[in-house]
Amino acid sequence: MNLFNRELKANRKALIIWCIGVVFMVASGMAKYSSLEGTGQSMNALMADMPKSLQAIMGTGSLDLSTALGYFGVLFLYLAVMAAIHAAMLGSNIIAKEERDKTVEFLLVKPVSRTWMISAKLSAALVNILILNLVTLASSIGMVGKYAAGEDVTREIVLLMLGMLILQLIFLVIGTAIAAVFKNAKKATSLATGILLFLFILSIAIDLNEKLEGLKFLTPFKYYDAKLVLEEGGFEPVYLVLSALLVLVLIIVTYVFYRKRDMNV
Repeated sequence: MNLFNRELKANRKALIIWCIGVVFMVASGMAKYSSLEGTGQSMNALMADMPKSLQAIMGTGSLDLSTALGYFGVLFLYLAVMAAIHAAMLGSNIIAKEERDKTVEFLLVKPVSRTWMISAKLSAALVNILILNLVTLASSIGMVGKYAAGEDVTREIVLLMLGMLILQLIFLVIGTAIAAVFKNAKKATSLATGILLFLFILSIAIDLNEKLEGLKFLTPFKYYDAKLVLEEGGFEPVYLVLSALLVLVLIIVTYVFYRKRDMNV
């Protein structure tokens, strides 16, 4: 419990900053919608006339920008990227920081197993991503509901946030697995965020080129695309299964390699 509390305290300041950033992004994004609300249909026409590359980068697709929920669907892409970056950095840092900061002795003198250590660290990381997700959920329901003209958007936003939570879990364990496998603790965060950036760019490339459609299973950003979730009213079972398998495998990798690695004091 001491290690769990220590990790929560160590990441508290960063979590507060990320939460403030998310709330600001939701508020500023929906405020922008209010200024465009009167020209909603013309915005749809304008987006349709834009190059496909720009549509892919902005994440518009078939979303109806004349509605608050449709506009939020575009904003969701960037919220998901923010949350994924936070999760990947958190996962890699929470494993690698003892060696990076030369505080390995703190762990090694504890009368507990490495399995317990990694469990405490993962539990603390999970609490952090849950808090960020809940803050995003609350601010999104409040701000989108404000501009939704009486329409109940709670269910759709909850679905989007569940998808974002799964994305957070995936990138969290990508970060922990990389930090557990690679001996150079200082490079773990850079590698984790580099993989995230590659997967995000791949998701955009798939939208740009139909020939790459078969690669959509390789990037989690396509699993919980706002267009897919809002149009289908739920998640594709195959993506849920892939996500569960990916998280399970990466958790196993984290435990196995962390237990075997030689700590650099």
